[in-house]
Amino acid sequence: MARYGAVLLALLAAGLGRVTGAHWTHSTDLDPNYSVFWTPGEEDITFEVQVRTLGYIGFGFSADGQMPGADIVTGWVRDGQVFFQDRYAQERGEPQLDPSQDYELLLGYENGTHTVIRFRRRYDTCDPHDYTITNDTMRMLFAYQHEDPDGALVYHGPTQRGARSLYLMERVNLEDPLPRDLQQWDLRNPAVTIPALEETLYWCKIFKLPHVRRRQHMVRYEPLLEPHSRAYMRHVIVYECQGSEDEFEAHSRDRGQVCYQPSMPPLFFNCNNVVIAWAIGSEGFSFPPEAGYPLDPDAGPRYFMMETHYNNPAQDADITDSSGIRVYYTASLRRHDAGVLSVGLDPNWRHIIPPGQPEVISEGHCISACTQQAVPPRGIKVFAATLHTHLIGRKVRLRHIRDGVELPPIAADNNYDSNYQEYRRLQNPVQIHRGDHLIAECTYNSESRTTITLGGLTTREEMCLVFALYYPRIDLSLCHSLPSLPTVLHSLGIQELWPGSSPVRIKSPPDLADMTLESRLVTYDWENHFRSFQEATHKGSFKPLCWMKKPTLLPGTGDFESFYPNITKPYQDVNQCHNLWKKPRRRKKPGDREDDRELEGEMSKKTKVYNSIGVQESSRLNSCERTTLLGWLVSVTALSAIFLWS
Repeated sequence: MARYGAVLLALLAAGLGRVTGAHWTHSTDLDPNYSVFWTPGEEDITFEVQVRTLGYIGFGFSADGQMPGADIVTGWVRDGQVFFQDRYAQERGEPQLDPSQDYELLLGYENGTHTVIRFRRRYDTCDPHDYTITNDTMRMLFAYQHEDPDGALVYHGPTQRGARSLYLMERVNLEDPLPRDLQQWDLRNPAVTIPALEETLYWCKIFKLPHVRRRQHMVRYEPLLEPHSRAYMRHVIVYECQGSEDEFEAHSRDRGQVCYQPSMPPLFFNCNNVVIAWAIGSEGFSFPPEAGYPLDPDAGPRYFMMETHYNNPAQDADITDSSGIRVYYTASLRRHDAGVLSVGLDPNWRHIIPPGQPEVISEGHCISACTQQAVPPRGIKVFAATLHTHLIGRKVRLRHIRDGVELPPIAADNNYDSNYQEYRRLQNPVQIHRGDHLIAECTYNSESRTTITLGGLTTREEMCLVFALYYPRIDLSLCHSLPSLPTVLHSLGIQELWPGSSPVRIKSPPDLADMTLESRLVTYDWENHFRSFQEATHKGSFKPLCWMKKPTLLPGTGDFESFYPNITKPYQDVNQCHNLWKKPRRRKKPGDREDDRELEGEMSKKTKVYNSIGVQESSRLNSCERTTLLGWLVSVTALSAIFLWS
């Protein structure tokens, strides 16, 4: 270890930057000059920021990526001393010092080019000024200035700041080691022109499996995005195709065509089993060591369809794209064959989202009759999931009900960002048993909409889907539901339609007679009838759609309508701050490794750790202790501030 420390110090003296003394499970570059490394622990999370500046750095979190209400730390090194402060942002002005300093400084130094600061924090500090770190999408804030503060913080300017959506705890680590015999297969669109007069384009292209002599496992994939057109990409989904190989062979030599149009060959509708689901913001996915997606030239499909969703709201002209997906596969087979199960609402106009509402809840069901028939006796294990809505989705979760008891959500995001749809690799795989009922629940904010939003494929329409990666693979591809027509009519106050009418007209009640269904949807008094609408859609019947890979419905599941399951024991989140008098137990943390201690020892010769409150242990007090000592803390904070800014 002494040798390691000497080498590290030599690198620091050389000013090479981006040097860490710990093993980090995740890292990202927030801009070309600002890198973040982190490792989640059981109770807390350790960060290190490495910034190309010799001034101060800022780092923090907020709900929406904006400064008001943000939880922030600032730090800098001056004359061998490290200054590090827990702050919070108000509506405007310099972020304020937090009376409860909950970020624990571990290390700080400057080399010739970079400022490096390492720190940790509990996930939930029970401090109202601190942002609780959860599995939700986090908006990570960053800023830096090339001057140390001399009194107040110098404004960093508009170009040395920003925000980025990220998962901190369930983020896929794309730096995992891969097999040496890895091969790659690129699926690219052949120069697709995005129409200037259309906002949305779905493009479908058939691909043939590369020539392989025996069964392989796909273990990773990543997007192939062209810089000039990446802003127009919304999602890419790759499906397995079932059917005539001769016909698919001919289409694989074509450039592709617009999806879901009357001109689309019926054969394309035999491609419905999801293999890959990439969406905006995702960097790709690496499978865990125990599973891979099977690519089998003998027993599996040899043709695949790639569906690319382009969005062009500004209707820009002369945009062509050849983006796609890069697949990595290996002959070194893993223990389990993985599969993808889509759970949610079938994209259809019966999925109605009223306008002008802060919260509209929609639910898509995978009923127990489907899992009872499709899931093997030992069950399946979900190890990753991605959540999918379009623009007005705000919360998504995959609920899990077994024998009337609601278990913790398989995946959930209460701060969803439709521009960051990354796969979550679950910390612990979740077992799904035969007879379990799954619900994809989506919460939308439609306050920006003046008319209804319907379910559908375009970006202006909405979706509610969860793609779950699991093993072992089963013969169930899409487990969706669709509100029944009687449920939709009841939610709109309609009793009966005129049979065979075109356009569709209302027969009863009398006060709506002869009104078109379209007019009722557009003119409905959503403001006064929203609650009754939500209750009707929640309690009403729905059509289960349990599709096998073929594609055909599971036998018997398409012959009836179903209802919301009887949940005798709903799931409730646990309040992590309920036992306020229990002092956190210190234990070995990610930052307590031997190399951390050695690095701190070496750096202590060159830097002095400075705590803005002046009492190192104060960062470890819980909420009750903070409340009891609040007067003392404020007094010490004031004295420290006078000293700090003098």
